[in-house]
Formats: sequence, structure tokens, C-alpha cells
Amino acid sequence: MDFEIVRGIVLLAATLTTGLVAGLFYAYDMSVMRGLARAEDRTFVDTMQRINVAILNGWFALAFVGAPVLTIAAIGLHLGPDARTVVLPWTVAAFVLYATMLAITAVVHIPLNNQIDKAGPLDEIGDFAAVRARFETRWVRWNIARTATSTGAFACLAWSLVLFGGL
Repeated sequence: MDFEIVRGIVLLAATLTTGLVAGLFYAYDMSVMRGLARAEDRTFVDTMQRINVAILNGWFALAFVGAPVLTIAAIGLHLGPDARTVVLPWTVAAFVLYATMLAITAVVHIPLNNQIDKAGPLDEIGDFAAVRARFETRWVRWNIARTATSTGAFACLAWSLVLFGGL
């Protein structure tokens, strides 16, 4: 297989997986969390606990972990004298933006998700409003930041594809 084709395929795969993750966060911002904002406290806590379990699946992991791995691979494949170096700054920018999203996830969202899970089973939670209050505002605010950074990463990779000649 021609090395240029490999470069293009890896860049396309990085773009697609990053787009899937950005789309997931956008869907949360535009629908899931807005819908839950109208729900009662018990329903909110129950739903977030269930989502925390459901999202830990192979398909999510493939995109979430695959995006930065493929972006790093795309960077590596575009190093060297025969590479289209015009793609490199945009691909590096995409990685930095995605890494920022990963940091937000690690510092804000994972601890908040763990906190709402540790509140316990529904029949053992005494104050659903308090559990929700410690979670919702911060989770929603920082998810907007994740949406912005992952969408920025997607845009950088999409532009890299244009510069590469893939579109």
C-alpha cells in the first residue's frame, strides 16, 4: 500500500473518531442535560448513575481512546522530508485541544461521576437534591468546555484533511 494512502487513512480515522466524541459531548449539551434539567432530583440522579454505567463500553472506548492515538499516529506519519508538513501544525493543534478535553474529563468529570455513583443505590439516598446540587452545575459547565475543545480538535483535523487533499 502506498505510504501516502496510509497517511490519508490514519488522518481520516483520527478525524472521524474525534468527530464522534465531539458529537457525543454536543448531544449532551443540546439534549441530554437540558432534558434532565427539567427532571425531578431522583430521576436526575438515577439517570446519571445509569449513564455512567452504560457509557463504559467498547464502542465508546474505541472512539474516545482511538482519537488521540490516531492523531498521534497521524502526526508521526507526517514527520519527515517527504511528508506534507502543512498538515502538521493543524494536527498538532488538534492533539493539544483533545488533550485539553482529556484533562477536563480527568480532573472534573470522572470525579463528579464517581461522586454521584458513590451516593449509593437510590433507596439509600436520603437527599437527592443535595446529590444533584453537588454535581449538575459544574458537570454541565465543564461539559461545554469539553464540547468546545473536542469540536476545535475536530475542526483542526478536518482542515488537515483539506490541506492533505483528502476532500
